[in-house]
Amino acid sequence: MADNNYSHFQHPYFVLTGIPGLEQRYYWMAFPLGAIYVIALFGNGVIISTIKSESSLHIPMYYFLCMLALADMGLALCTLPSMLGIFWFNYKSIAFDACLVQMYFIHTFSAIESGVLVAMAFDRVVAIWDPLRYGTILTNGVVGRTGAIILTRAVFVVFPVPFLIKRLPFYRSNILSHSFCLHQDVMRLACASTRVNSLYGLIAVIFTKGSDSLSILFSYVFIFRTVMAIASGKGRLKALNTCVSHICAVLIFYVPLIGVSVIHRFGKHLSPLTHALMANAYLLVPPVLNPIVYTVKTKEIRKKIIQIFVQTKITAEG
Repeated sequence: MADNNYSHFQHPYFVLTGIPGLEQRYYWMAFPLGAIYVIALFGNGVIISTIKSESSLHIPMYYFLCMLALADMGLALCTLPSMLGIFWFNYKSIAFDACLVQMYFIHTFSAIESGVLVAMAFDRVVAIWDPLRYGTILTNGVVGRTGAIILTRAVFVVFPVPFLIKRLPFYRSNILSHSFCLHQDVMRLACASTRVNSLYGLIAVIFTKGSDSLSILFSYVFIFRTVMAIASGKGRLKALNTCVSHICAVLIFYVPLIGVSVIHRFGKHLSPLTHALMANAYLLVPPVLNPIVYTVKTKEIRKKIIQIFVQTKITAEG
């Protein structure tokens, strides 16, 4: 009878968790965390502005990189308010509806990033398999439609998730395991069957990141077979060198993702600290490392960053 009375009850807010066991050091952790967000937003912003301003970068490879940078900025901005609220102001509450909104955008931008990585893999396939027809196959129209498909898929696949959570009752614990809202973390606090949520979540993951990871794998099998058919060793090395940045981006995205998934499924015996660190790495590592990787590999982006620092120095001295 009591359970029936609470069948539609929901907490007005959830309580976020920072990094368990390090609560006394939040003040010191706030500064490096702020620096991480500055690097993520500044680095991806520079990539976008450089690609926009440099006509030599107006090719499909860099258009997809621009999409990746936008997805990384979206991921960073999704977690920025709650992360800084915890570590800078010790503010751990998040309204129920705000939590659902944050959850939606985190999973949407993550799905977008996964889709963009597939598009970038296809770009490398075309560039290595048939370089003479690269520009005629990957036209601006094709790139634009690809971006629209990636965005539409992410928006509609993740769209039911907040509504599936909204229908569940929450009348026991309201303490989440992370510094932000993730579907599986909120779902575990529900006081009713979450079978539908789990099933849809599994289908969504298979349809997005599962199929994307297989597509990337098959793309690189094809790329390596094509490269091995090149007669000269120098030619093979040059072809593979064009894939280094993308391979790094794939590893940066999928290694933390796989780590979080494995720990969530099989690491219930591990400490809360391990869970928190892996979840933070899953959302913070790609936006920070991707700009660094592409800055190292792209001369125009390096020049842009140097120009910004020189202008800043001149302004400060003036």
